[in-house]
Amino acid sequence: MTIGSDEDGNRNRGLDGPCAGGMADKIDAPVARIERSRRWIMKQALAAWINQEEERHKMTLEALADVDAGRVIDHQNIQAWADSLATDSQRPTPTA
Repeated sequence: MTIGSDEDGNRNRGLDGPCAGGMADKIDAPVARIERSRRWIMKQALAAWINQEEERHKMTLEALADVDAGRVIDHQNIQAWADSLATDSQRPTPTA
């Protein structure tokens, strides 16, 4: 990892290393198509991944809070509801 500054003078940590499994080749197509640098593409991809991971973590914490509060639906109720979907007498959607 290297530490430097971006074009706006903001401190950043650069990541140096190989790009696995032909990913480098796959980056070339969007680089040419949208006329942006590889660095810009990688920065966008990393930002999107970080946002996705933050959202996933937030949702996990919310789900665990629901479990702790007893807001869960019994597996047998879910299974019975799912089994009823292919019948003429569908059960109402289970709720916590």
